[in-house]
Amino acid sequence: MAVSSFDVVSKYDYQEVDNAVNQAAKEINQRYDFKNVGAWIELKGEVITMAANTSERVLAVWDVLQSKLIRRGLSLKQVDVGDGEPKPSGKEFRLVGVLKEGISQENAKKITKIIREEAPKSVKSQIQGSEVRVSSKSRDDLQATIALLKSAKLDIALQFVNYR
Repeated sequence: MAVSSFDVVSKYDYQEVDNAVNQAAKEINQRYDFKNVGAWIELKGEVITMAANTSERVLAVWDVLQSKLIRRGLSLKQVDVGDGEPKPSGKEFRLVGVLKEGISQENAKKITKIIREEAPKSVKSQIQGSEVRVSSKSRDDLQATIALLKSAKLDIALQFVNYR
């Protein structure tokens, strides 16, 4: 019987993030409550910068962006905004979010530990760089492992790819 496998990864679609930021910027420019407060948002590389003249307005911009990301099927776990408090920068307040991709060694070890302890015994896992390969002879066991990892409380967004 052939061995089936899948990879656990943490990636995002940059184009979807760009679209979400553009939609948020468009909504900020059109909404009445954002008029004359200097609110703006931009994406440069892996960094999303949000700004306005008060910290409450910056948090409102962050809220708009969150709704756009969720609507596009992106996880909020992939945007790291630190402690979530806007920092004063001259006459405005800024909040900077950094996009996260890849599974760190620490999180990869957590994932393999969860699989070792709670998944069916036929399931094997190994760390391969920034992803984790999970294999088993039983496809049902792999499905159970995917369900187990989806329900696990991890601080990263997981996707399951290359299911064979």
